[in-house]
Amino acid sequence: MKESLTPRERFITALERKPLTGRVPHFELVFYLTMEALGKVHPSHRAYSQWNQMEEKERQLHRVDNANIYIQTAEMFEHDAIFIHPNPGGVEETCRLIDLIREKTGDRYFIMRHGDATFSVPDGNSMMDFSIRMAEEPEKLKAEAAQAVDDALAEAELYAARGGLDGFALCSDYCFNTGPFLSPRKFSEFVTPYLARLIEGYRQMGFYVIKHTDGNIMPILDQLVQANPHALHSLDPQGGVDLAEVKRLYGQQVCLIGNVNCGMLDTGTDEDVVASARYALQNGMPGYGYIFSTSNCVYTGMKLSRYQLMLDVWRQEGNYH
Repeated sequence: MKESLTPRERFITALERKPLTGRVPHFELVFYLTMEALGKVHPSHRAYSQWNQMEEKERQLHRVDNANIYIQTAEMFEHDAIFIHPNPGGVEETCRLIDLIREKTGDRYFIMRHGDATFSVPDGNSMMDFSIRMAEEPEKLKAEAAQAVDDALAEAELYAARGGLDGFALCSDYCFNTGPFLSPRKFSEFVTPYLARLIEGYRQMGFYVIKHTDGNIMPILDQLVQANPHALHSLDPQGGVDLAEVKRLYGQQVCLIGNVNCGMLDTGTDEDVVASARYALQNGMPGYGYIFSTSNCVYTGMKLSRYQLMLDVWRQEGNYH
């Protein structure tokens, strides 16, 4: 192993569950506090309703500004990976943003974007309809699931041809804090086969795959691991997910990302934050295959000082020897 790895190389080493020296890799799926940290509105909070009316010069200014925000955030908080929120415009526009980040940083950072195509927990307006369709027209629903995977893989082929993108974070949420929306049996019917095919397709193209879902994943954890992602995020303690238990069960099969309690970061004491960060490090680090992060993201309204306190623990205690 090279003595000095780039952040991207360290992130990939963790995803592949290989030994590391030095600090545990770290990233956040989203870091929304860019206004407080950098004086800039986060790219996903910008209104692009007039994007189609912008002249190319103005669009390019937006692209450059967005790229700079992602890079400055990664530099300031020692993130090894960048999760991008593209401007409107599909694959081509996303690739322009990726190219800008690469032009400015080379291969320093692991770059990913959202790439899920599986059914998530329906919103309140469609939950009843979805439930009825599972009972009354299951084959049609499965056909829609299969088509969504086909479409996602076709789009991924375009990214693979362009280069620059390292992987996908699959961000469909499956669970509430009390458990999955679907029973394990229904999940195995309407989600798992399509999730597995999506992940396998991405892997065959050379992409890394991180599966994100909040809530209590324990009743479907075995299915998530069997779908063969490189990593699971965010191992939500507010949903009763114990990192130590997940590590014991599946730490030899999948990289784990998380799980500093966002609730503690938001409303707990400083001592709660330190304890949660320490617990995550102590139980995630053994045997490698671990990436340090919050149990969701650094969301709007969280105190930046609490995130910085979490990082203080990481810098002091999150080191392999």
